[in-house]
Amino acid sequence: MAVAVTGASGHLGRKVADLLLEQLDPSQLILLTRTPDALASYAERGIVVRRADFDEPATLVEAFSGADRALLISALDFERRTGQHRAAIEAAKTAGVRRVVYTSIPEPQGNPAAASPSHYATELGARESGLAWTFLRNNLYADFQVPVVAQAIASGQLVTSACDGRVAYVSRDDCAAAAAAVLVQNGHERKAYDITGPQAIGPQNVAALAAELGGRPVEVVPVDDHALVAGMIENGVPDAVARILLSFVVAAREGFLDSVSSAVEDLTGKSPTSLRDVVTAARQDAASM
Repeated sequence: MAVAVTGASGHLGRKVADLLLEQLDPSQLILLTRTPDALASYAERGIVVRRADFDEPATLVEAFSGADRALLISALDFERRTGQHRAAIEAAKTAGVRRVVYTSIPEPQGNPAAASPSHYATELGARESGLAWTFLRNNLYADFQVPVVAQAIASGQLVTSACDGRVAYVSRDDCAAAAAAVLVQNGHERKAYDITGPQAIGPQNVAALAAELGGRPVEVVPVDDHALVAGMIENGVPDAVARILLSFVVAAREGFLDSVSSAVEDLTGKSPTSLRDVVTAARQDAASM
């Protein structure tokens, strides 16, 4: 069995590759990236590293050659990636890949998060491809809450329009572990898993965590969506990015991100990491530098 991982030079791709190396021989791993030089240390260990660019479909069939299973890590451009993903799925099929694993989002159909339409379209493309498929519907990364908590500690405020909306934040490490497990195990064909943390967290919970870690009160400041976007722009966030970030806040507020599943433990045998532990570890790492 050979496993291909797209986007292998990114944060998630590297973590998945490292976990796969604990279970597979290096010759069974194919790492695909637009920048092969970034993975030179993996190539030196006997791992196959190939250039693959979603914008150059002609490169993809050869890139997937020899792989039985492939992890398709979603690309970053929400506007263009549906076509990119579908081209990659078709190339994987042509190359002889039998199962594709795709990193998606909870409840992609109708979810107001800006990433959702392309996730849903990609899932449809995988279903229609004739390949066996597995969808890992990763919740929002707990890792991205580290600067949010730090800002709340510094200012004493958590500004949000999420109201009581909750998110089952999941660590990137747990997402990688779930992906690696699905890639090496059998029996996950035509299944979709919600990959979540151990509990759904709302703004009051995040503020309480910041207050505990910072040793000072943190107030939740409710604002409307317009004010939230304006505040982000005022603090240097580009307008387009601010509106994308708002879409995830709206998704939380409307209940699209609050489902908690046992998938991480079911797939990996380990309990998922809490938001508290992710933030605490990041703060300890920063303090040791």
